[in-house]
Amino acid sequence: MKKLNISWQAFVALFLCAAALLSLPLLSEAAPRPFSDETVTLVIVIVAASALISVAPLPRLYSATVLLIGTHVAAWMLLSGISGNEGMATRSFFLLIAACWLLAWRCVTVLCEIKPASNFESSLLRLLIPAIFGAWILVVWETATRGAGIPFVLLPPPSAIGARIAGSLQILGEDVRQTIFKAVLIGYAVGCASGFIVAILADRVAFLRRGLLPIGNMVSALPIIGVAPIMVMWFGFDWPSKAAVVIIMTFFPMLVNTVAGLAASGSMERDLMRTYASNYWQTLLKLRLPAAMPFVFNALKINSTLALIGAIVAEFFGTPIVGMGFRISTEIGRMNVDMVWAEIAVAALAGSIFYGAVALAERAVTFWHPSIRGG
Repeated sequence: MKKLNISWQAFVALFLCAAALLSLPLLSEAAPRPFSDETVTLVIVIVAASALISVAPLPRLYSATVLLIGTHVAAWMLLSGISGNEGMATRSFFLLIAACWLLAWRCVTVLCEIKPASNFESSLLRLLIPAIFGAWILVVWETATRGAGIPFVLLPPPSAIGARIAGSLQILGEDVRQTIFKAVLIGYAVGCASGFIVAILADRVAFLRRGLLPIGNMVSALPIIGVAPIMVMWFGFDWPSKAAVVIIMTFFPMLVNTVAGLAASGSMERDLMRTYASNYWQTLLKLRLPAAMPFVFNALKINSTLALIGAIVAEFFGTPIVGMGFRISTEIGRMNVDMVWAEIAVAALAGSIFYGAVALAERAVTFWHPSIRGG
């Protein structure tokens, strides 16, 4: 006979459910669109049933499935009812949201205990667990803004930001094309490539190595708000001035990391290459560059975020009437905070995709490294 899956999250969720039942209704009496009795009953039943099933002697996969569906359906019903009733939530509403959050926590715990039987299941779990965590950040955000009645000017709810994104796809697409596909990608490619080439030259020529690295550390500390206006004066208001800022921001991290990576190969390996009568370039291509690849990809990942930040900030100092930085600075002046957050969300998504692509390339190139083999 299987034992009960004892879980404090489930028992606390049941207690919160009971407390919410005793402190009904979910909304104040002045709410223009109150919850129906059937909806309230269904939400409480879903939360309580999910908590009870999670402690039953069932396989972990079944428990996780019930928790995943039950908690998110209940949370969706609660948040759908609060829309249009901002600031009208009572203690009962927040207690039920807290119960759903605890059961989502329990769901993630159960998913972490599942031993995947295949690579597909392992990949699915690695994606599902952070997705649940991220979804509940949005749920808590939505609950705080709509339930507590926080003014939209201070902090719009995620649903309003999503609606703004859906209604402004053409504008957002033009901004992405101007900022990311022109300034960021071109500046990133030029800055990283030139930093890599100069690093090899600095490794070959001691004069460059001793002269460039201190200057690189100094330039890396330059504030972007001081460099961006100068680049705009030199290269104009269009995307080349923003690409120039990105080149400056990405050049020296690549230079410093590549020089450090070229020195990472062991002395025994270099001695072995000399016993094979290898010249400098053969040693560089077959030993030192492969050993430097983790450092190079570290610089590429750092630069993937620096490039986006540099291009957006540079657009604050002069740009055509398009671009993510231009849109943020303009819309915040008009108090269109939801549009500002829409641009931030798109920038965060683009930066995450960019970083993920670099990380996938790193796994493919440095598959031999212990950190990759261990993952």
